[in-house]
Amino acid sequence: MNKQQLNSSFVSGLVCPSNKAHLEVFDPDLRGFYVDVLASGRKSFRLRYRFDKKLRVVTLGDASFMSLEDARLGARTLLQKAKSGTDPIVVPAHALGPTVEVFFKEQYLPYIKSYKRSWDTDDSMMRNHLLPKLGHKHMGAISPPDVAVFVEQMRSEGYAPGTCNRALVLLRYGFTLALRWKVPGVESNPVKEVKNLRDDNKIERFLTNAQMSRLLDAVRESESEMLPHIVMFLLYTGARKREVLDATWADVDWTRKSWRIPKTKSGKIRHIPLSVGALQLLATLRDLSLPPGHVSDALQTEWARRHIFANPKTGLPYVSFFYSWDAARKRAGLPDLRVHDLRHSFASFLVNAGRSLYEVQELLGHADIRTTSRYAHLSRERLFEAVESVPVL
Repeated sequence: MNKQQLNSSFVSGLVCPSNKAHLEVFDPDLRGFYVDVLASGRKSFRLRYRFDKKLRVVTLGDASFMSLEDARLGARTLLQKAKSGTDPIVVPAHALGPTVEVFFKEQYLPYIKSYKRSWDTDDSMMRNHLLPKLGHKHMGAISPPDVAVFVEQMRSEGYAPGTCNRALVLLRYGFTLALRWKVPGVESNPVKEVKNLRDDNKIERFLTNAQMSRLLDAVRESESEMLPHIVMFLLYTGARKREVLDATWADVDWTRKSWRIPKTKSGKIRHIPLSVGALQLLATLRDLSLPPGHVSDALQTEWARRHIFANPKTGLPYVSFFYSWDAARKRAGLPDLRVHDLRHSFASFLVNAGRSLYEVQELLGHADIRTTSRYAHLSRERLFEAVESVPVL
């Protein structure tokens, strides 16, 4: 460390050696105060000190314009504040960018609404988790430890690792967009430094034949006349709940025995072949919904727009059928069974019948075979059964 009694004439004559990028000369009378000379010839007064156990370096001013006396006075003021326990550097709020609440409500949400079908999921995650805990913080002031504390708060409230990870994904993508859009005050993505929690608790429940029989008996006893049809169609097709609830008669191709899903999770149109059981179910509902006698072309067109599994009271698709489903699954002795488990069960029926994972992928509409690979252990069980068919020699 170069030390030299600083005075105005000495500072003005300082030159950085040709073999160095910069030269630092410290004043022995004022600890941490020094002049920094760059190879370009530019000189700055700086102060190096510790606050809250962290080393900080502050540029006090350009030595070409700031006097040595003013620089020393500024350095002493900062050191006195640090010694008294007050943060010497208070960054203005506007320099730290927008708050998390302002950014996610005014920039992030309008953006994802323009292309993401499931934007309401992000909205719910944002309102329920991000904003209550981080909404008041400025984007530029959030550090990796802040993100770690946020995750720990969620865990202490009993949320599963998968839920915490989804919140992290949302926050991480928000910072990625802020950097891409060059939002003032946002200079890094602190979520990149925080790893997702290990999630070994993915529930993949498959109905046995006995459980499925109990479930169907229970839904047929439901006060909801549409619940049995919805549950059976989910089992016949392996479709997602929202895909079934939004299905219209115009989506059914009776000739090709196919159901067209125009709004999928991936945003692509897909076609599901309909089994005999699925076609019989649809035919029953069609006969109940069509008016008797001759149907005019105009009425036929209007009828085709109707939702197949609409609420009989409103004629509109269900937003949710949780309460009738919850009552039915409890009657069946399956209180933890989720609607999505019917999709898993459909896949298990296929694999146990000897269908390949590629066929399962196509029927479930998975964009990546890795998603379908969760059912691979079912096929391995069938292989064990197959080798047992070889007689003991």
